[in-house]
Amino acid sequence: MKQRYFLPEASILNLNPRLNSGLKSWDCAILASRQGGKSQFLTACLLILAVAFSPLVASAADITQQLHRPLDRSTLRDSRDQADSLLNIGEQQYQLGYADKTLDSCLQALEIYHSLGDYKAQGMTYDLLAKAYIQLDRLQEGEDALRRRLAIARDTKDFQSQIFALNNISTVLLQKGEFIPAGKTVQEALEIAQNVQNIAGEGLSLSNWGLVNARVGNYSKAIKLYETALSFRRQSGDVIGETNTLNNLGDAYLAMGNYDDTIGTYGAALRIAKTTRDRTNYVRAIDGLVTAHSSVGRNERAFDLLEQRLAMARDSQNLREEFGVFMTYAKIYEKLNNYLTARNFYERALVLARTLEDSKQEVFLVDKLTKLPKR
Repeated sequence: MKQRYFLPEASILNLNPRLNSGLKSWDCAILASRQGGKSQFLTACLLILAVAFSPLVASAADITQQLHRPLDRSTLRDSRDQADSLLNIGEQQYQLGYADKTLDSCLQALEIYHSLGDYKAQGMTYDLLAKAYIQLDRLQEGEDALRRRLAIARDTKDFQSQIFALNNISTVLLQKGEFIPAGKTVQEALEIAQNVQNIAGEGLSLSNWGLVNARVGNYSKAIKLYETALSFRRQSGDVIGETNTLNNLGDAYLAMGNYDDTIGTYGAALRIAKTTRDRTNYVRAIDGLVTAHSSVGRNERAFDLLEQRLAMARDSQNLREEFGVFMTYAKIYEKLNNYLTARNFYERALVLARTLEDSKQEVFLVDKLTKLPKR
C-alpha cells in the first residue's frame, strides 16, 4: 500500500487505499490547484452529488468529542456502510476544496468507527481529518489528528503507518517553525524505517530530514541527505517522491548559489514531472528554473519558461498562480531596468490582487508603482 505525505513533498499522506481506488485524482498534493476550464463542470457535478448524499452535520464539536455508544448486531453492516460512505464523501469534499465540509463528514464517520471498534478505519479517518485541518491552516488541530493516528499505529504495531505519521507530524512542526522537534520526529521515523527495512520510508524520512536542515540553513548537510534519499526513492519506485526530492535538492543548490547544479537538478525534476503529469512538481521545477536562469542572465530561457507557467495558470483558471507569474515578470524586467514593461506587469498584478481581495499585496503594489521610475 503506497502512502504519501504532505508539505513541500506536497501534501499529507493518503493512507486510505479504499478511497484511492475510487479517487485516483490525488497526486496533486495539499495541495494542488485543480480547478479550471471543463473541470469546473465536473467539479460542480461532484459537489452536488456530495451535498445531496451527505447526512446531517455532525454534532461533535471536535475530534475529542466522539460518542461511545455500542451498536446492535443488526445495525453493524448498515453502520459500516454509512461510515464508509461518509469517509468517501469527505474525500470528495476535500478534493473539491471544501475542507470544512470534510471535517463534518469525518467526525460523523469517526463516531461510527469508534462504536464499531475499527482501529484501522479510525486511523484512515484521522489522516483525512489532518489533511482538512491543515488545508484550513488549523495546524494545531491537524497535528493533534496526526498524533491520534500515530497512537493507533503504535497500538496495532503498524510500523509503516508509524513511519508516515511521524513524517507528517514533522512537516507540520516545520510549518510551525519548531525545527528541533521536527528534526527529532523525522529521525524517529527514519530509525523505525531502517529497523523494519522499509525502503520507501527511509527515502521519505531522509528527504524530510534534509528539508529540516535546509530550513535552518544547513544546506551542505541537506544536500547529502537529499542525495542519499534519491537512492532509496529510486529503489522503491517512488517516482513522485523522487521528483519531490529533486526539487528539494534544486532549492538547496539555489540557496548556495550553485546555479549549474540547480539548473540540472530542476531540469531532471521537470522531465519526470512532465512524463508523470505531476502538475505540482512540474510547476515547482519551472519556478526554480526561472529563478536560476534569470540569476545568471539567461533571461530568454526564463521568459520561455514563464510563458509556459502563465499558460498553465490560465488553463486551470488559477488567479493566484497568474498573479505570481506577473510578479516574476515584473521583477525580472525591473532588474533589467526596463521600467516601462515592469510597470505594465506590476499593474496587471495589482488588478489580480484586488480581484483576489489580497489587501497586503495591493498595498505593496500601490507603493511599488509609486516608487518605480517612469522611464
